[in-house]
Amino acid sequence: MIKDRTICYTAMILKKILESRTKIRFHDCDPFNHLHNSRYIDYILTARSDQLKDHYGLDIYKLGREQGVGWVTAQTQISYLIPAYLMEEVTIQTRLISFTKKSLLFEGLMWNHDQTALKVLMWTKLVHYNVVEQSTHMHSADLLALFEQIAYPLPMETGFESRIKEIRTI
Repeated sequence: MIKDRTICYTAMILKKILESRTKIRFHDCDPFNHLHNSRYIDYILTARSDQLKDHYGLDIYKLGREQGVGWVTAQTQISYLIPAYLMEEVTIQTRLISFTKKSLLFEGLMWNHDQTALKVLMWTKLVHYNVVEQSTHMHSADLLALFEQIAYPLPMETGFESRIKEIRTI
């Protein structure tokens, strides 16, 4: 799937920060009409997978079905800053912060609709995994070429806590 797109990737400038909007739904909220803590992760992961397909043509589910590879979550760091409420429309931004031959680190931000209030900052480390072999797996050359183009690294000294402070001042 990616092989057919590699030539296109090298010929075009790809967006590094992807963005989409969604509404907070009733079944995801607690009795106080706040989004459940665990559901923030689901909303951001869902947005990221849709954004990858829409912007880069990377269908992670098709890749899993056809090649038996995908990514598993190794670590998630999340900071809940202000609640998301029932039926509120939120903006979710994601970007690839870093990558290796076997892993990815991406950032997810959930904002209010007009991006004036940050609700959540999330970093997730994903490990490339081969389901058939039941082991970690090297990214293909095509995937590495894509990651090279879309990565939006932070300064080396930036850790999760300092990123929270930095992003809150924007």
